Amino acid sequence: MEKNKNKYHRILNAAVKVFAEQGFHQATISKIAKEAGVADGTIYLYFKNKKDILSHFFNHTTREVFDRFRQAVDQEESAEDKLRALIRTHLTEFQKYRNLAVVFQREALLARHVNEDDIKAITRMYMDILEEIIRVGQKENTIRKAIPRGLAKRFILGAINEVINTWVVTDGNRDLTRMADPLVDLCFEGLAEPAEDC
Repeated sequence: MEKNKNKYHRILNAAVKVFAEQGFHQATISKIAKEAGVADGTIYLYFKNKKDILSHFFNHTTREVFDRFRQAVDQEESAEDKLRALIRTHLTEFQKYRNLAVVFQREALLARHVNEDDIKAITRMYMDILEEIIRVGQKENTIRKAIPRGLAKRFILGAINEVINTWVVTDGNRDLTRMADPLVDLCFEGLAEPAEDC
């Protein structure tokens, strides 16, 4: 059982590497099998096809990462600290696993080759975390109540995605995590309640 689980993860990790390096269309079962060190037929014991592998990636690997986002946010009290924890963890995880970042940005955000329900579930998980942070911020008066929460969520997510996209496209050699604090500062300066005149 453990051997099968290890092989499943080995194939999944190999597929993500091949998808990241060559793109979904150029990736083949043979290339994935070679990267995983297994026979081509072995792939079909675990997955139906390339699309099924990608679906498993989003249902398992990304959920594990998103669980770490949730844990980081839950350890903080204020909205700003929660957002800082979320963004720092997000950028750290994607920098640590560049292939994850590349496949997620290329396939999930463009909704190519991926089951729409998988994307909706993952997006909902992230948006729920942002919703919680914004509610806390509005309650503590650090985020304007007049800003619609849906707009604030998209503003934050768009900023994070743009930072990651730029990092992915420009070879990924820069330190992605150093962008976390400036990104949070930018978000909070844009969303903050204006100071009352004395």
